[in-house]
Amino acid sequence: MWTYILRRLAYNVPVYLSILLLVMLALRVRDPVFGRLPKNATNEDITLKRHELGIDRPFIVQFAVQLKQVATFTFDEESWDYTGQSVGEVLKRCIGPSLAITVPSLILTSLFSITVALISAWFRGRTLDQALVFVAVLGMSVSFLVYIILGQYFCAYRLNQWLGYDVFAIYYDPEVSNAGWVEFMTSVWPKYYLLPVMISVIVAMGYDTRFYRAVMVEESARDYIVTATAKGASRSRIMFIHMLKNAMIQIITRIVITIPFLITGSFLLESYFGIPGMGNQLIVAVESGDFPIVQSFTAVFAAVYIASNLLTDVLYALVDPRVRLS
Repeated sequence: MWTYILRRLAYNVPVYLSILLLVMLALRVRDPVFGRLPKNATNEDITLKRHELGIDRPFIVQFAVQLKQVATFTFDEESWDYTGQSVGEVLKRCIGPSLAITVPSLILTSLFSITVALISAWFRGRTLDQALVFVAVLGMSVSFLVYIILGQYFCAYRLNQWLGYDVFAIYYDPEVSNAGWVEFMTSVWPKYYLLPVMISVIVAMGYDTRFYRAVMVEESARDYIVTATAKGASRSRIMFIHMLKNAMIQIITRIVITIPFLITGSFLLESYFGIPGMGNQLIVAVESGDFPIVQSFTAVFAAVYIASNLLTDVLYALVDPRVRLS
């Protein structure tokens, strides 16, 4: 297995380097210096600003510096917008809020979607199945942005007015960033993160439920299901042991490939709710032209995407003894 993992990593190295190279080239299509100087800046001011930003060096040198930071995972280059702070410090500050959305969303979406799909497949063609499919289609048919706006209005505005106190916050309060772990879990997360997680789960469940239902319906027609039913196995045992175990390959595929899309979805959630996560920070950095942050954050996102693809193959071999990595 380790030989296979190393070989796959070697195959993905050129892809990863190409992503980093293309991002750096795309950022340098426009000169960032003129956006950071007044209109009456002299040639001397421009030269000094180029040196200050570090873009007066040859491109190959800048690319080598970026590769070194990625290889050592230090990201010690200073941010252009946050004076005195390195990109690594900004990254460290943003990872926690992003994980507070993506990890619960992934876990809850997977649990709910698989359970609903099992129930829907078992009652295939009946009223319950039709109702669940309708809700799933409704969830995936409405735009992500619509759910965000409706959630902010009805849950974070109207509900707060009706109850007389803030259950959900419309926008993130920077003063709670230094809260301790206990305070974060008991008061900060439910108030600032629960609503974005609920929206993410509602949207993702529509897509995942339909996919898992199709998988479960296909599995329910297999010979082993008929045999287990004939032997008198209980419905719960057939659903949650036999059927779920044999559908694990498709389930793992779906869960792992949705990880990068969860991160992409958190861009909107973090931006509209003001959560200081990686997605929100990347959007701000793109708008302001903070090259070091854009380059480093893109490198992290690309690494997550490649790692998720590799993790899929490894998990195949762990859950299914018929799969051999060679």
